[in-house]
Amino acid sequence: MAPSPPGLPRVNTTHTSATPPTRGFTLIEVMIVVAIIAILALMAVPSLQGKYIRENIVEAMPLAKVAKDPVAIAWAVTKTMPDDNASAGLPEPDKIVSNVVKSVTVEGGAIHIVFGNRANGALQGKTLTLRPAVVEDAPIVPVAWVCGHAKAPDKMKALGTDRTDIPRQHLPLNCV
Repeated sequence: MAPSPPGLPRVNTTHTSATPPTRGFTLIEVMIVVAIIAILALMAVPSLQGKYIRENIVEAMPLAKVAKDPVAIAWAVTKTMPDDNASAGLPEPDKIVSNVVKSVTVEGGAIHIVFGNRANGALQGKTLTLRPAVVEDAPIVPVAWVCGHAKAPDKMKALGTDRTDIPRQHLPLNCV
């Protein structure tokens, strides 16, 4: 260190403060990090809900098989579709249930699955329809099933009414 001029106090250029320098985060830095995490979490929640809704729909599909076989047999044998559960040889609609399904109704060959029980709140009371698609002049051709708002395969006609009221963004790809 260079000597101080005469009459002036000596200036110490080294850091000898009584309080050491602080380390770590300031309050504002912590608040910014928390805000960023909250924004990312809010962006993730809607995408997760859509996934759970589609999982509920996929979980309900095997229950429709209970009604698919009798409807297909009726078409192959009589070339007509059953009007209701009784004419398809099925129990009452509210007796065909599962964890996510409240009822399964046959109406003019179409199968209407009503969600309830432990289904996601966005599905409660909503309906998904599976319609039989047939080649009208060839009952030997197996019945194809049209899910929701999907179109019937070429040269086939979908029978029954589509009562699907689940928003398109929640339906599996084969149902739109």
